[in-house]
Amino acid sequence: MYSALKSLFFSIILILSSATLNLAIAEEAASVEVAHAHATTTNDEVHADHASHGEEHGDAHGSEAEHGEQDPIEAIMHHISDANEFHIATIGGKHISLPLPVLIRKADGTWSTGMSNQYHHEKDGLILAHGRIVDAKTHSTEGLLDLSVTKNVFMMFLSLIVLTLVFFSVKGAYNKRGATAAPKGLQSFLEPVITYIIDDVAKPNLGKHYEKFVPYLLSAFFFILINNLLGLVPFFPGSANLTGNIAVTLTLAVMTFLVTNFSGNKDYWTHVFAMPGVPKPLLLLLTPLEIIGLFTKPFALMMRLFANITAGHIIILSLVSLIFILGENGKSMGGAISGTAVAVPFVLFMNALELLVAFLQAYIFTLLSAIFIGMAIEEHHHEEAHH
Repeated sequence: MYSALKSLFFSIILILSSATLNLAIAEEAASVEVAHAHATTTNDEVHADHASHGEEHGDAHGSEAEHGEQDPIEAIMHHISDANEFHIATIGGKHISLPLPVLIRKADGTWSTGMSNQYHHEKDGLILAHGRIVDAKTHSTEGLLDLSVTKNVFMMFLSLIVLTLVFFSVKGAYNKRGATAAPKGLQSFLEPVITYIIDDVAKPNLGKHYEKFVPYLLSAFFFILINNLLGLVPFFPGSANLTGNIAVTLTLAVMTFLVTNFSGNKDYWTHVFAMPGVPKPLLLLLTPLEIIGLFTKPFALMMRLFANITAGHIIILSLVSLIFILGENGKSMGGAISGTAVAVPFVLFMNALELLVAFLQAYIFTLLSAIFIGMAIEEHHHEEAHH
């Protein structure tokens, strides 16, 4: 359990690193999304949407109210994308959102600061369009350095708070009852999970050096798990597609890549650049493949987590959209009932499946990280070079 408590420090590093990289990559993603939205929406419609707080999900809903049409693709893309504010609910056509801090460096070198709700109308030459703050004239993020606290960054800090409270609660329970007493409450849930990660993931793959890497493995596991679970909650403060954001999964994969390669021993690097027992002419072919392999392993980690979580969100939202599609946006009551009859059972099934996926993906990422690290620190016998 001491290793579990040490993992809090690594959790902070994971979250802050993800936040920093997420800010940079999300800027480019937002530029593409906003440019596409601007191509099909006039400037007057954009301003009308903002006046009614039509951002993130609300933007899509506000546009639907004007045209009487439901665009499921736009609604789904708004849900899985990052945003400069956190949409909470829509009541009576009014969109309720949590404003988030804004810090943007403009192309002329000046800074714009404030809360995202101040950008519903033009402020400092910027405006909130389809959930993201863009240049009011070009409706693009080109030339902007967005260091704002976005929805995903907000969720990272929320998960940090949750993890901190959970682990300190468990720490307090051990201090109060001792390490030999039967666990109770939250402690009884976490202890088997932590024990499993140590005994069935770390020890078999890392051998005698497992204690050195347990804090990182536990941090990665619980960080991914808590955000997977929060993403399944359909209302605030859940629903964010954090682990389905490729910037976040990239950061986690880079962390494993760095831990693996900085921990690699002499045998590991010898195997990469001069594989023992292999004729030198073949090294010209095998060495580049080994170097490529250094990067394909973290790439697989990144894509597996990103694709599985994002796909789950898209499938569930697509099933919900059947209600609006078959109901012709309220014009057909029979169609809406039919859509509900079809969608609700499948949505419940998919949510149950996604609950399994939330644990499974956290486990797979942790297991593969342990395997990759174990391959780097494994001590080879010299005689193996002659086999």
